[in-house]
Amino acid sequence: MKRRWPAKYRWTYAGLLAACLILAVLASWTPFAAPIDYYAYDLIYRTFPPQNWEPSSAILAIDEATFTASGGVRNLRGIVADSIDALAPAQTKAIGIDVLLPDDADPALDKRLAASIEHAGNVALSAQLTNNIWEEPLPLFAAKAKAVGHVHPEENHIDGVGRRIPLEFSAARQRHWALMLEAYRLAQGSAAPIIESMEDVRIGSDTVIPAPRDGQGRLMWIRHRPGGIPTVSLAELRKDPAKLEVFRNKTVFIGVTALAGRRDQVLSPVTGDYVSGVVIHAQAFETVVQKRFLTGASNLTVIAVCLLGVALMGVAFLMLRGSLALTAAGVLILGSHFVPVLFFRQDIVFPFSAVFGSALLAAATSACYQYFVIRKRMQTTEDEKERYQKAIQWVAHEMRSPLTAIQGSSEMMGRYALSEERRKQMASMINAESKRMARMIQTFLDVERLSEGQMEMKRERFSAPDVVCLCVERVMPLAERKNITLHPGEFPACELLGDRELMEYAVYNLLTNAVKYSPAETHVFVTAEVRGANLRIAVADQGIGMDKNEVKNIFRKFYRTEKAQKSGEAGTGIGLSIVEQIVTHHGGKIEVVSTPGKGSVFTIVTPVAAVGSAKPPIAAQRV
Repeated sequence: MKRRWPAKYRWTYAGLLAACLILAVLASWTPFAAPIDYYAYDLIYRTFPPQNWEPSSAILAIDEATFTASGGVRNLRGIVADSIDALAPAQTKAIGIDVLLPDDADPALDKRLAASIEHAGNVALSAQLTNNIWEEPLPLFAAKAKAVGHVHPEENHIDGVGRRIPLEFSAARQRHWALMLEAYRLAQGSAAPIIESMEDVRIGSDTVIPAPRDGQGRLMWIRHRPGGIPTVSLAELRKDPAKLEVFRNKTVFIGVTALAGRRDQVLSPVTGDYVSGVVIHAQAFETVVQKRFLTGASNLTVIAVCLLGVALMGVAFLMLRGSLALTAAGVLILGSHFVPVLFFRQDIVFPFSAVFGSALLAAATSACYQYFVIRKRMQTTEDEKERYQKAIQWVAHEMRSPLTAIQGSSEMMGRYALSEERRKQMASMINAESKRMARMIQTFLDVERLSEGQMEMKRERFSAPDVVCLCVERVMPLAERKNITLHPGEFPACELLGDRELMEYAVYNLLTNAVKYSPAETHVFVTAEVRGANLRIAVADQGIGMDKNEVKNIFRKFYRTEKAQKSGEAGTGIGLSIVEQIVTHHGGKIEVVSTPGKGSVFTIVTPVAAVGSAKPPIAAQRV
C-alpha cells in the first residue's frame, strides 16, 4: 500500500539513509571490518571452490624425515644441493628455492651447491628483509642463478591466513619481485620481461596480472588449487625414484616443510591448516599459470551497490508498513549476504561488511523512523480531532446568541398578536441575525481553508480607516455596558491590499478582546499610523495583562490564559489564532506588548497599498 509522507519527512528520511550509506562504507574501510570481510571471503571460497585443474608446479619438500636422513638442519645446503641434483632427470622448467643462503658455510659445500645451481639452469633464489637489511644469496650462488625473488608474505595480515601475496617488495632502496613470479618468468623463457604499470604487471605478451600499485607491494589474490600442490619429500624420492615423475616438465619449488627448519608458516584459507611459505608461493604460481585472477571491487562499485541496497530498503519502509515492511527488510538483509557470492562468481572480491552493514543500518534507521513518523502522524491526527471538536464548540458557542434571538423572535411572532411595525422589526432582526450567523460560519471556513492553503485570499484595495471606524462603531455598545471609554485617534487615509471582510474580523476581534478583558471604568485606545511602508493599527487596553510565557502562546489555537479563565470572560481561544492567520496572509504581523495587571497593546503591522490625507477621529464615548 502506498504511503505518502510530508515533504519534510521525506527529506529527513533521505538524509538519514544517506548517513547510513556513508557510515557503512567508511566503516568497511577500517581495520575493524577487515576480519569480517576475510571470514566471509574464506567461507565463500570454501563453499564455492574453483574446479580442480592439472597443476603446473610441484613441491620438493624438506621434511623431518629428510633432515633425519641427511644430517639435520646444519646440512641444509647439502640437502638443497641434493634436491637440485635429484631433479635433473625430470627436466624441470624452473626451480624456485625457498631457502635463504646469505652466509658463508663450508667452502666445499658452497661450491657444490653453486655447481648444482649452475647445472640446473633456470633457478630462482630467495631474499628476505631482516632489520631493514636484505638477506641476499651469496654472490657465489647469485652468479649461478638466473633470478632472485623475495619470500615475504602479505604485510599486516591480521589473522595469519595466506590469501594474498605481494608481487614486489621494496626496502633499503632495493626491490625484488616475488619468488613465484621470478620462477614463472623463468618457466616462460629467460627472456620473458616483467613490465609494470600503475594498474597491472605483465609478463611476456599474454600474462597480465591485475595488481595495482597501492603501497602494499601490489597484492595479488591467490586462487588456491582445491586439490593442493603435489608434494614429495626428498626422503620419499630417495626411497621411491618413480616419484620423480611428479616433477617432470613442471616448475618445482624447494622449501622446508619440517617444523624444525621452517621460517614462516601461514594458514590455508581452504583447509584452515598451517602450511609453509613454499606452499603459498606454489599456490600463487598456479594462480598466475591458470590466469584465473581475483580482483577487488572498486570503491565506486561498492558505493553503487550499497546505495542500491539502501535505496531499496528506504522504498520498502516508505511504501509498506508493519510486518510487510519488516519482512521486506529481512529479505533485503538476507539478500545482502549473497551479493559477495555473486561478485565472487565473477572473480571479484566484494567486501561483505559494506553491503551487510549498509543494509542493516538502513533497516534499523528506516524502522525507527517509520515508527516515530507513525507516532507523530497519530499524534497529529489526535490533535486535529481535538482541534475540530473545539472548532465545533466554538461555532456552537458563537451561534448561540443569534440562534437565541431568532428562536425568541419567531416564538413571539407565532404566539402573540403583534402590531405590524413590531412584526417588521422582529422580521428584520431575524434576517439580520441569520445573515450574521451565515457570515460567522463563512468567515470561520474561509480562515480554515486559508490556513490549509486551500483558498486564495481576495486581492482588492480597500480603505483602512473605514475598516477601523466601522469596527469601533460596532464595539461601542459593548463598551457602553461596561462603562469603558473608547479613545479612537486620528486615522491616516490609506488603502490596504487584501480581503476587507477578513481584516474587519481581525480588527473587530482585537477591539472586543480589549473591552472583554478590561475592568469597568477603564479606557481603550485605538490608534493608527503609517510608518515607512507599513500601517500600524494599535489597540491598547488597561486590562488584566499577560506575562511573557502567555504572550508566546497567545496565538495558539484554543489557548486560554489562566487569568482569562478566572475572569469569567474566557472564550474558546480560537479568535487570536484566526487574527494572526489573517494578518500573516496580508503580508503583515502582530506585535504584542503586555504587563500583568497593567494591560496589553496589540499592534497590527501590514503593508500599505496607497496613502492619502488623515481622517478625523470618531468621537469618544463613555456611559
